[in-house]
Amino acid sequence: QVQLVESGGGLVQPGGSLRLSCAASGSISIFRIYAMGWYRQAPGKQRDLVAGITSGGSTDYNDSVKGRFTISRDNAKNTVYLQMNSLKPEDTAVYYCFLDGLGPRRWGQGTQVTVSV
Repeated sequence: QVQLVESGGGLVQPGGSLRLSCAASGSISIFRIYAMGWYRQAPGKQRDLVAGITSGGSTDYNDSVKGRFTISRDNAKNTVYLQMNSLKPEDTAVYYCFLDGLGPRRWGQGTQVTVSV
């Protein structure tokens, strides 16, 4: 089994920053070959891709976060990060980490990000 442990969520004012982390452990053997990333889901809305990163380092971002969010990975630590700057109230959602390449997509439990005055 693969476990994805998320951290870094919380409450922040508009214009502030947060850094989310997702550490993978368990049956994964060669972390660097897997794609990882983040989805988010606000109440009453669908779950949308925020950012993804492939084994080769290619990245993909939701248009609404381009220029503000940066996804990166540290293969030595089996960890993916999401640096979120210039946060807006509409970024408020539960953020879910995912991993692809071990059969069915694996999901973290989610971490709440709230952007509010």
